[in-house]
Amino acid sequence: MVFAQAATEALGKSAALEPSVSLVGYLALFVGIGLVFVFVNLFLGRFLRPHNPHQEKGEIYECGEPTIGSSYVQFDLRFYIVALLFIIFDVEVAFFFPWATVFGKSEQLAELAQAGGAISNEQLSEDASRLLQEMGVQSPTIPVGGEEAIAASVKTLSLITLIDIGVFFVILMLGFFYVWKRGDLDWVKAVVNERRRNRAPTEA
Repeated sequence: MVFAQAATEALGKSAALEPSVSLVGYLALFVGIGLVFVFVNLFLGRFLRPHNPHQEKGEIYECGEPTIGSSYVQFDLRFYIVALLFIIFDVEVAFFFPWATVFGKSEQLAELAQAGGAISNEQLSEDASRLLQEMGVQSPTIPVGGEEAIAASVKTLSLITLIDIGVFFVILMLGFFYVWKRGDLDWVKAVVNERRRNRAPTEA
């Protein structure tokens, strides 16, 4: 009896590890093919590309203009501001991907439940169980209300995710409007401020 229980647990663990092992296998295959592609092209290029070294090719710049002055020049601070703003808003947009995953899977499950394909033979169908596991439910079971309860719960989840991404997007746009209003997106602030002063009504 103990041996049978241990064997069942081992089979359950191996079945749970199969998706992870296959995912790691696909990633390893992708990385391997990418590395082979890179090194094969470098190897072929070593023999096929022209080899014509001379003084101009050995210079630092190949643009045809001689170098003037030192390379240690001070960059304009505006470049850093624009780069920081781009990074900030670009990173925040990355949070749309987990939201899209949850929203998409909840809509798929709702459509499956409304079509009557979420429960078969008094058990969750394979598609419904897989979607629930991908949404974070470790041991999905049939709720009391059946497919209607599944459809209602995932529709509620879809509505919550829509409200959540709406609030997130509003906060993102408020930050963008604040940066815009401050003039951080204007390349030449002095000219913009001068135009604003000229447009302002003068007191009599």
